Amino acid sequence: MTELGAEAWQPTPIRTDRLVLRRSEARDRAAFIELFASPEVGTYVGGARPRAELERSGPKVPGRRPGFFVIDLDGAMIGMVTLDRRGPERKGHVRPEAGEVELGFMFLPEAWGHGYATEACAAALDWVADAAPDEPVVLCTQSANDRAMRLAAKLGFTEVERFEEFGAEQWFGVRSPVTSSG
Repeated sequence: MTELGAEAWQPTPIRTDRLVLRRSEARDRAAFIELFASPEVGTYVGGARPRAELERSGPKVPGRRPGFFVIDLDGAMIGMVTLDRRGPERKGHVRPEAGEVELGFMFLPEAWGHGYATEACAAALDWVADAAPDEPVVLCTQSANDRAMRLAAKLGFTEVERFEEFGAEQWFGVRSPVTSSG
């Protein structure tokens, strides 16, 4: 298994036709608060968090870690894409030793329906394919989240299993290295 961690992290922005995937900056803090306080965004991720709590306790530069991309459209944050190791304590794995790279994403509601999530996630998946070509990538979402289910299919994820977690049915899929674009 190729290790995908801090040493593989590429801080150079990734550019697509319309977007820039970049490291977070202090100027993104207000957008992070909007994202996590949004009832629409929180529907399938445990609910919105109280805005006052986010403003009080949120870091000055949220999301500054390997595998975390701010999605920038015309100089403003519209969402985020994450690539994290799936913890062995979680349900859903494609390897006995667990620790697969897991794709996560959240976008502000005003960014929905424009293809930004597809564009940003595809660019992040291409980055993984270059950084760790033998690495499968997994995705887990509530099966009730139609938008995320459509995105998973567009990105080439195939269902591995469904299970109950966080009080809802979860869809767990994999995108194997042989199906990655690039």
